[in-house]
Amino acid sequence: MTEQDFDFLRILLQIRSGLHLSHEKRYLVESRLGMLCRRRGIEGIGALVAMLRREPGRELETAVVEAMTTNETLFFRDRTPFDLFRDVILPEKLASNARTRHLRIWCAAVSSGQEAYSLAMLLDDAAPRLAGWKIDILGTDISTEVLEKARQGLYSQFEVQRGLPIQLLIKHFRQEGDKWRVNERIRAMVELKPHNLLESSSHLGQFDVIFCRNVLIYFDVPTKARVMAALSQRLAPHGAFVLGAAETVIGITTTLVPDPVHRGLYRDAASRQAATSTPPAQPALETGPRQLPPALAPLG
Repeated sequence: MTEQDFDFLRILLQIRSGLHLSHEKRYLVESRLGMLCRRRGIEGIGALVAMLRREPGRELETAVVEAMTTNETLFFRDRTPFDLFRDVILPEKLASNARTRHLRIWCAAVSSGQEAYSLAMLLDDAAPRLAGWKIDILGTDISTEVLEKARQGLYSQFEVQRGLPIQLLIKHFRQEGDKWRVNERIRAMVELKPHNLLESSSHLGQFDVIFCRNVLIYFDVPTKARVMAALSQRLAPHGAFVLGAAETVIGITTTLVPDPVHRGLYRDAASRQAATSTPPAQPALETGPRQLPPALAPLG
């Protein structure tokens, strides 16, 4: 692969997917696009670039983007965000959305579906508390190939052994030969759509919870800022935003701020500022003997 071919591919990938490739990643381009060339019967990366230059088209460009996209994921990856969802975020939303009884969750860059299905299993376990609620889980990804795998919900023994507790495997999967398929109830809880994080997401509406983990690490700073600006507009007031353990909004956006207690959890800055700046209610003037509220009255 010539330097000119690498620069062409690097710019193409940056524009189409936001993927930032340094020259140290040249080996990765040669490896992954070399496999793409062999699958398609293309003589080599030089011939691939010539085709892209001569006949720019979405289909071949999409194949290049999908070949270069990292789709590493697993069930309950980095367990902490899922504990955070179960123990902190979900109780908050049950209280704040009690009137509408509607909860919308977006898994951005969902890859082959494990993150969305992990959340669906947690919500299924919380079903008694969610009776009468409408739950929407949307999973999106730039890769149509991994989305198709997610829709099938069919995983190898190796994939289900990575992070999935045995009791959840038994409860929510059925074995098909040497693979395991997520049951219909859990799959029905998740809607999967193609979406490029560099494109407008206004048509998706607003979400109470957004998971966007281990994606920003592949972008340069301007692209991170652009993506975070767009995603923060999709977060409903007082919503919860979850990033990966190695990611932060600091220095990227001021529309989201870290939760002061829970690492990896972010809030919309406007709602948090409004909550902290609201003056406390002034107590009424006492005109008689002070009565303690029942909750503070001495125990007999």
